[in-house]
Amino acid sequence: MNRPELIRCCLSYPQVYEDYPFDEDRHSAAAWTVMRHKNNQKSFAFIFERQGSLLVNLKCDPLDADLLRQAFSAITPAYHMNKRHWNTVAVNGDVPADLLRQLISSSYALTDPPGKPLRRGRRKGRAQG
Repeated sequence: MNRPELIRCCLSYPQVYEDYPFDEDRHSAAAWTVMRHKNNQKSFAFIFERQGSLLVNLKCDPLDADLLRQAFSAITPAYHMNKRHWNTVAVNGDVPADLLRQLISSSYALTDPPGKPLRRGRRKGRAQG
């Protein structure tokens, strides 16, 4: 999978957009592509190149993160992220394409929680009585 295919895969999820918050030139190999949810602007994938390899940081359940790292040499603790909750995946490493798609899907779901419950007690604009 190449960079444009990876971006298209991420864009296939609902209410998602690509962002380039760190670089002006999105066509540069050094550019970081950040895939975000439109509803909460949370990031679920950071696509970048390092030392000639295409990489993606994906959020992961902490219980699964270590298992994935042990099973695949292409999955490591995330570069520049919380290493307990994020993994870096070398896109063209030993991770099967179907598993990579599952990891993207999981990261999307983990960063787009259902609506927040209403706070109890006083609400803005309403007096308690």
